[in-house]
Amino acid sequence: MRLPWAVALLLLLGLRYLIWRVTDTLNLASPLAATISVLALLAEVLLLGSGFLELLFSLWLPRPASRDRPAMQASGALPESPLRRPGQQASGQSTCTLPDVPLPPSALPGAEPPLAVDVLIPTYGEPAELIQACLQACLALDHPRFVVWLLDDSGREELRLLCRQLGVRYLSRDDRRHAKAGNLNHALPHLQGELIAVFDADVLPLRAFLQRTLPLFSDPAVGFVQTPQTYRNADPVMRNLALERWLMPDEESFYRWIEPCREAVGAVVCAGTSFVMRREALLAVGGFETGTPSEDLATGIRITAAGYRNRYLPEKLSAGLAPFTAAAMARQRCRWASGTLQVLRTGANPLTIPGLTPLQRLAYLEGIVHWSMVLPQLLLALMPLSLGVLGVAPIRLSGEGLLLHALPFIVAQLLLIRWLSAHSRTAFLPELYRWIFLLPLVGAVLLTLLGRPQRFRVTPKALATGRRSTPARRLLLPLLALLSLQLMSLLNLLRPALGVALAPLSTATLTVSLAWAAINTLLLILALRACFDRPGLAQRPWFALRLPCTLRWGKTELEAELEAISESGVELRLNDRDVACRQQTGQVSTLDRPGEPLTLQLPAFSDQALPLRLEASSAGQIGALWAWRPGDEALQERLRWFLYGREGVWLDRRAPPEPLALLVVLQRLLMGCGAEGWFRRSLIAQAPPQRP
Repeated sequence: MRLPWAVALLLLLGLRYLIWRVTDTLNLASPLAATISVLALLAEVLLLGSGFLELLFSLWLPRPASRDRPAMQASGALPESPLRRPGQQASGQSTCTLPDVPLPPSALPGAEPPLAVDVLIPTYGEPAELIQACLQACLALDHPRFVVWLLDDSGREELRLLCRQLGVRYLSRDDRRHAKAGNLNHALPHLQGELIAVFDADVLPLRAFLQRTLPLFSDPAVGFVQTPQTYRNADPVMRNLALERWLMPDEESFYRWIEPCREAVGAVVCAGTSFVMRREALLAVGGFETGTPSEDLATGIRITAAGYRNRYLPEKLSAGLAPFTAAAMARQRCRWASGTLQVLRTGANPLTIPGLTPLQRLAYLEGIVHWSMVLPQLLLALMPLSLGVLGVAPIRLSGEGLLLHALPFIVAQLLLIRWLSAHSRTAFLPELYRWIFLLPLVGAVLLTLLGRPQRFRVTPKALATGRRSTPARRLLLPLLALLSLQLMSLLNLLRPALGVALAPLSTATLTVSLAWAAINTLLLILALRACFDRPGLAQRPWFALRLPCTLRWGKTELEAELEAISESGVELRLNDRDVACRQQTGQVSTLDRPGEPLTLQLPAFSDQALPLRLEASSAGQIGALWAWRPGDEALQERLRWFLYGREGVWLDRRAPPEPLALLVVLQRLLMGCGAEGWFRRSLIAQAPPQRP
């Protein structure tokens, strides 16, 4: 909950800061100095204005108790298989059954029949294994009336056969115009359900996804319901610097701060996946918008303008895959920026489309224009060069002004940002994302504004094989150029005799310029480091999950703790006292022979032992791969359910204390983190299973 007094405090301190900047800090000593100083001020005004709007939108947030979310069904036990409930009729066929669970009110005897749902999975070039996992997760959805459709824009015969095998409807088209939007629109005439759920091909929904979202459609005014996007793997910035525990994913801030504020003012953003939409509302606006690659945002605006009240459900009910490399992530961000700005050239332009309230127009417009904020960000990033290279101070400061005007505003932001953002971000570490992708985004934004938007390209969802991953030149070279200039500026500020002659400056101006240049230099070095993709990336995500377990080795039984798990294997830590005691009595020797057969007993699999093959051991740690045998298919499906399908599996982490995180960042910068491998993997934390 963002208290009004905190918002008011920041707004007042920010306004006071801006008045001081306008009246006391401009350098008007020469035309060049005046131009640079005014540009710096305008850049600050634009960035602060965007931030102030978000603070103002947060004032509309209701108290948590007043949010009419449907009640959560309790489901802690691990089912035998997640594929189908007894008697459930859907597009897939399976002989597996599930224990009965409480049905939503709409499915109770005597109630209105539940709404029918068409589950759409658009795909273009994703690996067949990835698509199969998505299809199986969608077939396991807990709802009595739904049909799963694979919309294949690549026309692959193997996917047609896969759909036939699973009982999924398959659609492809010869004309692939308008990319994802065209693919979805092509399916609309074939659908008959009242609702449409859309998932990207790399996304795995929880079994409860429809059970949690569909009750919101009891209000006929609801056009669509959006849920958060989260990822099963660490993004490249986190992974390359081994900061999975210390750096929050960039999307967390949007889904835990921005999107709730958007809902509060009636301007929910449709995010392209993991949403449910009323088919009637979609047809009323002519289908998905084809004039921009950001068809999700534009279509959501059109539905809002048509008078529908859209909802955001802040529960992590699905998980996809983050880009594997920094270059792929840069491509993704540039596509988002270009596509979002293109909305202004369509009929969904929030400035011109009829039907929106002034507050909705402002909220949607801020979200679109947000991407163009990379231009003032770049301008401010270059400001330390003005003094260090050109000898022109962009601002004139006094110690008194810093203490009375700048410092209170900065301290208030540092203290309140974690709280105001629902603990989704800190002040400094998120700047890493800005520096890494700043220049590619500037290029994408400028080209789009000049009428040359980027061509739609799907983000790769698999690792390239047969070649070593090297930093992309479009990321590396601009950062190297900026770093060279920043180092030159910093050196000149530290030792003026070696550089340009500086005009007489106040101590405050020189101190701020030095600190500004030093922080920029450090962030650039970290950004460069993050561009080098960490070797040894596993094809399947690994998860940090601590659970007590029992390891059986021959006739020996050892107590252990699960530390990491994936579809590929596990990492365990043996109970040192238990091992030492057994070694003294001659009951056990050291596990050090790769290939040794083992079995694992986990609490959630109390009725079955999981087969393993020893691969690595080190200082009481055991690394093993699953050793599946013919007939273990149901057990494998149960493991996938345990990893991806149980309720509450995806955590809402809190941003860690930033001073401690910054120390870890410096350590990673100086010491490195090495290649991934046994006992040094990139891990995303999962919640332990609930007790029955």
